Amino acid sequence: MKTIIVVTHPDIHRSRVNSALAKSAASLPDTEVRYLYDLYPDGKIDVAAEQAALENSERIVLQFPMQWYSTPPLLKQWLDDVLTYGWSHGGETQALRDKQLMLAVSLGGAESAYRPDGAAGYTVSEYLLSFETISGYLGMRYLKPFITGGSATITDEEIAAQAERYKTELA
Repeated sequence: MKTIIVVTHPDIHRSRVNSALAKSAASLPDTEVRYLYDLYPDGKIDVAAEQAALENSERIVLQFPMQWYSTPPLLKQWLDDVLTYGWSHGGETQALRDKQLMLAVSLGGAESAYRPDGAAGYTVSEYLLSFETISGYLGMRYLKPFITGGSATITDEEIAAQAERYKTELA
């Protein structure tokens, strides 16, 4: 299955978790990893190039660290710029219909904090609900997110094991 992984980490070269996950996934056949902050350091997204990459995939993975219970700003801009009326929705064209959408999200805190009675007050799924909604609106199939908790304190061994799980999940 042709997979595109859109990695949106503001400092991927200093990232331990997202860097390891992306490198692990890149070794899979039919997988393209796109680093948005490297591709668009000025924030000017090449919409045609991004749409072409998405059209040529069957599964789209958005990989990012959760920041302030949301996405890094460039991912929000990417969604706004790339998912255009007449291409991804509306009119006759629905370029992403029947494709799969998966999220790979790293959390600075432990996953246990993401419960109604935890420090975050809500579940990770509740924070990611907008992506599930977007997926449905575009006629995509939303897959279970791949979550890495505790990225601020995770050990190198735990990162390596998580990277292998990610690769297995994508394979």
